[in-house]
Amino acid sequence: MIRFYNTLSRKKEDFVPIGKIVTMYSCGPTVYNYAHIGNMRAYIFMDSVRRVLKYNGYKLKGVMNITDVGHLLSDGDDGEDKMEKASREQQRSVYEIAETYTKAFLTDLEKLNIGKPEIIAKATDHIDDMIDYVKKLVELGYGYEISDGIYFDISKFPTYGKLSGLDLNNQIAGARVDVNGEKRHPADFALWKKAPKEHIMQWRSPWGMGYPGWHIECSAMSKKYLGDRFDIHTGGVDHIPVHHENEIAQSEALEGHQTVNYWMHGEFMQVDGGKMSKSLGNTYTVSDLENKGYSPMEFRYFCLNTHYRKTLNFTFAAMDSAKISYSRLLSAIDQHKNGNADTDSASIEKYRNEFLEAIDDDVNIPLALGVMWSALKEAPSRRIYDLVQDFDRVLGLRLNTVPTQQKIDAPQEVIDLAEKRLSARKNKDWATSDELRDQIAALGYIVADKKDGYDIKKKP
Repeated sequence: MIRFYNTLSRKKEDFVPIGKIVTMYSCGPTVYNYAHIGNMRAYIFMDSVRRVLKYNGYKLKGVMNITDVGHLLSDGDDGEDKMEKASREQQRSVYEIAETYTKAFLTDLEKLNIGKPEIIAKATDHIDDMIDYVKKLVELGYGYEISDGIYFDISKFPTYGKLSGLDLNNQIAGARVDVNGEKRHPADFALWKKAPKEHIMQWRSPWGMGYPGWHIECSAMSKKYLGDRFDIHTGGVDHIPVHHENEIAQSEALEGHQTVNYWMHGEFMQVDGGKMSKSLGNTYTVSDLENKGYSPMEFRYFCLNTHYRKTLNFTFAAMDSAKISYSRLLSAIDQHKNGNADTDSASIEKYRNEFLEAIDDDVNIPLALGVMWSALKEAPSRRIYDLVQDFDRVLGLRLNTVPTQQKIDAPQEVIDLAEKRLSARKNKDWATSDELRDQIAALGYIVADKKDGYDIKKKP
């Protein structure tokens, strides 16, 4: 039995799907810039949930949105549209911006071996669905019109705050009422914004020219493709207090019942123990990591070693360790590929059951990795190799890859030092590179640099 931690109930729950096909919605990117590695951790988490379900025999109908309009600079209703800001700064049309960064995002998914959900839904392709959604909320008395748009009246939804645990009264008391004095409550949020003439992205609506609020996009698209109730909704923890809280309010207001059974959220990634932010200049993309000598699979391995509900601290030292560990993993697996040992069926089933128990306990991939490493300590056996390839259906680490160091005749200690030196050279850290070269020499080996790596030879 799969158990998932449900943010809504704040506990692990047995997973009982609504129907034969598991329905799942995942918040996708706002495509105004390249996705950074913190963003990509959220999609590795999404992918892990999907892989665990498939490993257990479920079929999936997953939806992920591409937000190409309506996401303002704040996650509430303040500031400029992120797409329009990027258009102005990069001097390209919003549609060129969206196309460029959507393509880049999908390329990163492929690099990281993240399976795409069955439906990719662009917000700008679903404007009519959003307008219809807002009209119905207004008719039901949940939406009201003021000079700059249509807003959701939170006072009409008494359970607002149930996902995040927010106290609505305290939230209203502490809100900045001067932002928009026309709103009935400061915490009310925009369903549809009226557009000034200079706003690039706008559509005809019953309330004049305008564009959708960010939150309505996910509610409208999930309803269109998954119906009025679906199994799982995933996203990052940053979505809990605003975006997902507002999704719940508008969706349940329209339908009159709970629309999502399991809310699942991935924790933040930090950089050097602090916040990762474009404004702080400490964000990295998958391509940035590749340019520094780290493969996408090494980054995926780095992410999988920390449970999705725990904060993950990114450092280049940690990436160096992940690089070495992933290399060792491939080498260990390769030793089993042509192994002759006759691993007994009881051992194979023991590892298989332990792996299944780990992944079914709220997607505990770190524990599952430990099970795999234990199996690899067995005498070289083709049965272990095949077992690990089966595990990789969940891990997605491309464990059938030929290890790059398999032809190097040197102790693992020397190879590890050579890997660290390669990273140092790609980071232009020449002092560390020279120091590591001397350590390798002290062990009796010579490292020769190549365009795409290095050779190691024993000293004559």
